[in-house]
Amino acid sequence: MFGSAVDRRQALQSLLAGAAVAAQAGSALAERKSEKRILFFTKSSGFEHPVVRRRGSQLGFAEKALIELGKKHGFHVEATKDGRVFDGDLDQYDAFAFYTTGNLTQAGTDKQPPMSPKGKEAFLQAIQNGKGFIGFHCASDTFHSPGDRAQNQPLEKRDPYIAMVGGEFIRHGRQQKATMRVVDLRFPGVEKAGSQFEMFEEWYALKNFAPDMHVILVEETDGMVGADYQRPPYPSTWARLHGKGRVFYTAMGHREDVWTNEIFQSIVAGALKWITGQVDADVSANLEKAAPQASVLRS
Repeated sequence: MFGSAVDRRQALQSLLAGAAVAAQAGSALAERKSEKRILFFTKSSGFEHPVVRRRGSQLGFAEKALIELGKKHGFHVEATKDGRVFDGDLDQYDAFAFYTTGNLTQAGTDKQPPMSPKGKEAFLQAIQNGKGFIGFHCASDTFHSPGDRAQNQPLEKRDPYIAMVGGEFIRHGRQQKATMRVVDLRFPGVEKAGSQFEMFEEWYALKNFAPDMHVILVEETDGMVGADYQRPPYPSTWARLHGKGRVFYTAMGHREDVWTNEIFQSIVAGALKWITGQVDADVSANLEKAAPQASVLRS
């Protein structure tokens, strides 16, 4: 078939090169299949935060940051503002990340396609059935519960989404430095934080805390400026179980320099691993011990 030793040698080299390419392709495919898939939903039906605002076809700052952080830790992150995705196949995702505002079943501020009511139900059922969830910053400023914004609502009166997240946004004051007290240094990714750390950020005043939450960070309000913070310390970052699903929320994430902060990135990476079941953690309820007066909204 081959006319000379040179021909045979060239043919063998071609076969070996082809086999190497095939092996590399197979390895890449296997690696891609082993990646956990995260859907990062950044629709703004209410206020549109600068870190998720897109300019033309360019992704927002937080979208790019989470995609890059995901790559470093073996996650495939897909960012979208199109709420119609929740009417599709949610089984393809291992977890959902939200940086959202307002009633997501309405087009609202960014005019992107909203979730349908059935899409919202399907999403919440997916969490209940075992999918993971991580909420950043304004994820608690989404699907507000009916009733007085400045008061806690009974569990049965809270929006099902808020009940899943475990807390709800009230207001925020001016951006300032605040101290985060670390309650659980053993939670994945929190080890770099030490016993406490300071962060300059837009800090949310929160309410409607889930009684079964596992508090990770507590916001120390002493010394903070503004009426919204004249209250006892309250949870700022937590984890909880929602049915079979793992839920994580952090109030951090308003500023670009928070998204690039080493402590924040470590906490987020650990949270992604936990919500997707790659690592385990003790998330037993500790609200009463960690922040016993969290439900007091005014001192």
